[in-house]
Amino acid sequence: MKGKRLYALRAAVQCENTKEDIQEKTVEVFDKIIEKNRLPLEDIVSIIFSQTNDLNAVNPATALRQTGRAADIALFAVKEIETANAYPRIIRLLIHCYLPEGSKPKHLYCNGAEALRPDWSEEV
Repeated sequence: MKGKRLYALRAAVQCENTKEDIQEKTVEVFDKIIEKNRLPLEDIVSIIFSQTNDLNAVNPATALRQTGRAADIALFAVKEIETANAYPRIIRLLIHCYLPEGSKPKHLYCNGAEALRPDWSEEV
């Protein structure tokens, strides 16, 4: 039987700059990537969130935690580097987790973030 190894899952979602929309979209993308990868929460090591500078209504890590999700997971949030022509209103997730060795990680870009990685896109 194969063991587990550490992987990194990538996800991104576009949202409006309101507490409600940031929370809703963060939860949707989190739940969907967990489901796609059949990932038990106890196998998540940490999640790094980044958000573009035009999103400041709420920290996405706080938004996720306030829903009761990820209670025992290390969460960290940072602002994206400001660059010319950056895609607006984007939250990105980098999830460090254990999956069965040999797994093919399933990434997720949705709700307007598809343009960033069309090869990893899916509607939420």
